[in-house]
Amino acid sequence: MTDWARLFVSYCQYDVFTVPGASGVGIYVLGDDLVHVGGPHQFTGFCGIHTGWIEARVRVLPAPPTVIDTGWDVISEATLWSPSGRLSVVGLMGGGAEALTDVAVPRGLIRVRVHARDRLHETVRTDGDPPERHELHVWAVSEETPWRTVLADPGGRAWEQKPAKAAEQAMLSLVPRPSNRPAVLRPLPPDPYEDDAGLARVAVVRHRPAPVEVPVGVLPVGDLEVRLERVDGETLTWSWTTADAPIFPEPLTALPDDEPSTVRLTSGPDGVTLRHEGVRGRHAVALGLIWDHLLDGAGSYPWLETLRGQAAEATAQAEKTRRLKAAHDAERWGGPPPPERLRRLPSQAQSLARMDRPLLDRIDALPVARRREAACWAARRAMRVAGLEQIGWIADALAAAEAARPLPRSFTEQGGAAAFRRLLADPEVPHSTVTLRREPTRLGAPHVTEMLQQAAAFPALLALANDDPLVAAIDAVHHAALAHGDDRDRFLADAHTALR
Repeated sequence: MTDWARLFVSYCQYDVFTVPGASGVGIYVLGDDLVHVGGPHQFTGFCGIHTGWIEARVRVLPAPPTVIDTGWDVISEATLWSPSGRLSVVGLMGGGAEALTDVAVPRGLIRVRVHARDRLHETVRTDGDPPERHELHVWAVSEETPWRTVLADPGGRAWEQKPAKAAEQAMLSLVPRPSNRPAVLRPLPPDPYEDDAGLARVAVVRHRPAPVEVPVGVLPVGDLEVRLERVDGETLTWSWTTADAPIFPEPLTALPDDEPSTVRLTSGPDGVTLRHEGVRGRHAVALGLIWDHLLDGAGSYPWLETLRGQAAEATAQAEKTRRLKAAHDAERWGGPPPPERLRRLPSQAQSLARMDRPLLDRIDALPVARRREAACWAARRAMRVAGLEQIGWIADALAAAEAARPLPRSFTEQGGAAAFRRLLADPEVPHSTVTLRREPTRLGAPHVTEMLQQAAAFPALLALANDDPLVAAIDAVHHAALAHGDDRDRFLADAHTALR
C-alpha cells in the first residue's frame, strides 16, 4: 500500500491509467458521480474540489475484497487492462505524485475500486474540514465485468449513460487504421507499457435479468466483420474475418484476433448470463462495452456510420493523391508514365521524356539489335557536333563500339572517369560552349546556362559501355541532344527519322 500522497486536481478530475496516452471512449459517456469509464487502460475519477489538493493512495489486494469498507461517502469500481503491471494516478492537468506513479499492480486484467470521502467544493470547504481523500483498491481478475456503483452518493448527480457511443468507440479501438508514419522513418520502438507477452486469455461476462436476443450472423465492421455462428442452443463462436466488400481504398487486412473465441449463454432464475471466453486481455474491456450495446441495442451498429465517414474521407484523399501524382508524373514524363520497367531503368529516360516523349517511346519500341545501333548513331552525332569525331583515341573507341567490339577500359571502369579526365586534358580537343536548357517545371520557367560542349557530348560515347542496349540508346540520345544546344530540336527531328 502506498502512503497518502498529495495530488493536485483540476476541474474536479484526476486520471487513473495503466498505459500513458492511450485513447479511450472519452469522458461523460459511461459512469457515475465518482468514476467515468475511459476504456481498457483508463478511467476518470471525480472530486469535490474543483482546483486544488486532495490526498490519495493505492492498495493492492491479494484477492477480491469480501466486504465493503466503511467510512467512505461513495465507492465505485471498474476493470482495467494492465499489460505492464503498472498503474498511475495523475491530476487532470498533469499534476502527479511520485508515490502514485507507476505503482506495481498485477499484470493483466485488474479491478479497481475507488473510495472517496469529504468531497467538498472549495466554495464551502473550511479550514476545519478534513482533507478530501480517495483510496484505490486493486486486485487481479480473470473476468471483465461492467463498471458499477458500490456505494452511491445520496446527493450525487445522475449522469446520462451512452452505451451506443461507448460501443462505437470500443469497436473503433479494435480496428484502428494503419499508421501514416512515413516508411522512410524508423519504426517506433514498442511501448513497454503495452507488452502483454505471456498473459492468458480472459472472459467477458455480462448479465441481464430477462431473456436477450444475441445477434447471430455477421457484425459489419468496415473492412472487417465478426461472424457469430451458433454451435448449439447455448454456444456460439466469435471469429474475425475480412469483409467481402471492404469500404476503404486501402482495406484493412490485419485481424484484431486470429483465433476464434466462444460465447456461452446460460439461463437461470435470476436471468441470462453471457460469457465471452478466450478473448485477448487487451480487448476485454472494449468487447464488454460492445456486448453491453449488442444485448440492449436492438441490432444497431453505431460504429458503422463513423467507419463509413472515415472511408469516404480516405477515398476522397486517395483520389486527390492520385490526381496530384498523375499530374506530377505527367510533368516528369511529358505525358502518362511509361511502363514500370522503363521507369525503373538506371538511365536518362525521364530527362529524355521531358525533351521528347514520343522519341523515348520510339526507342523503347525498337528491337534489341536496333537499340544498339541507335546508341551508336546518337554517339557519333554527339562527337561530330562537338568536334570530337576526328580525335584519334575517341574515333577509335567509337569505331570499336560500332563494330560491336569492347570499349577500352578507360571508358568502362568507374563510369569512364579516366576517359573523361583525358578529354579535359587533351590539347587537341576543341573547347566550345553550348546552351544548356532545363525544361520548365511547376516551380518556374526553364533554366538556361552554358557548359563545355565537349563535356556535354562525351557521355553519349560513354553510354555505349552499358550492357543494356535500351539504357545505352536512351542515354546516348539524351546526351547527344544536350550537345546540340540551341540546335537540339533539329537533332531530335533527325532522331525520329533515323530511328524508324
